[in-house]
Amino acid sequence: MRAVEISKPGGPEVLVPVERPMPEPGPGEVLIKVAAAGINRPDVFQRKGNYAPPPGASDLPGLEVAGEIVAGDAAAGGFALGDPVCALVAGGGYAEYCVAPALQCLPIPKGLSLIEAAGLPETYFTVWSNVFDRGQLAEGEALLVHGGASGIGTTAIQIARAMGNPVYATVGSDDRVRAVEELGATKGINYKSQDFVKEVLDATGGAGVDVILDMVAGDYIPRNIKCLADDGRIVIIALLGGAQAQVDCNHVLRRRLTITGSTLRPRPVAFKGRIARALQARVWPLLESGAIKPVVHATLPLEQAAAGHAMMESGENIGKIILTL
Repeated sequence: MRAVEISKPGGPEVLVPVERPMPEPGPGEVLIKVAAAGINRPDVFQRKGNYAPPPGASDLPGLEVAGEIVAGDAAAGGFALGDPVCALVAGGGYAEYCVAPALQCLPIPKGLSLIEAAGLPETYFTVWSNVFDRGQLAEGEALLVHGGASGIGTTAIQIARAMGNPVYATVGSDDRVRAVEELGATKGINYKSQDFVKEVLDATGGAGVDVILDMVAGDYIPRNIKCLADDGRIVIIALLGGAQAQVDCNHVLRRRLTITGSTLRPRPVAFKGRIARALQARVWPLLESGAIKPVVHATLPLEQAAAGHAMMESGENIGKIILTL
C-alpha cells in the first residue's frame, strides 16, 4: 500500500512517500480503506521526534481517518463490512489502509463527505474529553479557547456555542478574529495586539471565564489564572509555550481553582470508545442538523503530506488540513 513515513526526526521534508505492507486487524479491530486523513499538531511533534507512538501502534503518522471498513471485526463496533466510517487511531493514518479499534469508529454524519469526516475524530474526541469531561463545562458557563483558529479551536468554539455557552478565543490575526466570531465566538482576541487577560475580564464584566482550554501552557498559566472565575478550571492539552509555569497558589486556594490536563493518544480503547458513544449521542446530531460544521482549510494528496505540515507550522490554516487518497 501507499503510505507516508517519517524517515528521520526533522522538518516537513522528512515525510517520505513509501510502499508498506498492508496492516492486519487484530481482535476487536477493523481494516479501513482510507479515503482521507487529517493532519494534527501531534503529527508534527512525532515528526520532530518529540511524541513517540504508544507501544504496539504504527510508526506511521496520522491519528484520524475516514473511509470504508473492508475487513476485521466490524460487529465489535456495531458496524458491517462496507460501512463508511471515520475513526480515531493511535497512528497509521497517512496510508492507503489503516487499522482502527472498532469501538473508536463512528458513522459518517449524514450530509458530510468523507473528506469532512476525516477531520472530525482527533479534534472532536479531544474537545469532548477535555472541555466537557475533564473541564465539566456546564450550560451557560463561559469558555476561553487558546488557538481558536486551529482544528481544536474551531471545534471547541462551535460545540460549546451550540450547547449554550459563551466562548472567547485567542488568535494571531485580525482576519482570524473575524473567522472565529463567524463560527460563533462571543469575542475573538488578537493576542499579538491585545492583552487577552484584560479583554476577557472586560468582556465578562470582571467575572472571568469558567473553563480555559489551553494548548500553550508556559507563561500563559499565570495569565489564565487571572482570567478564571471562582471555581474555574484550566485544562492543558499541549505545551506550545513550554512545560514550566509559575503558579500563585494563593489564587488556587482562595478561589478553588483547578489546573488539569490530559493526552488522549495513550488512553485505552475502552476509554476512547466511551467518548465515541458520547459524541454520537450528543454531537453527531448537531453536525447532521447543520448547527455545527467541520472547517476544512485545505486538502492535499497523501504524497504532499510535507506541504501540509509546512502549512500547519506556518500558522496559516483556519480549521483542518486533510490528506486525500
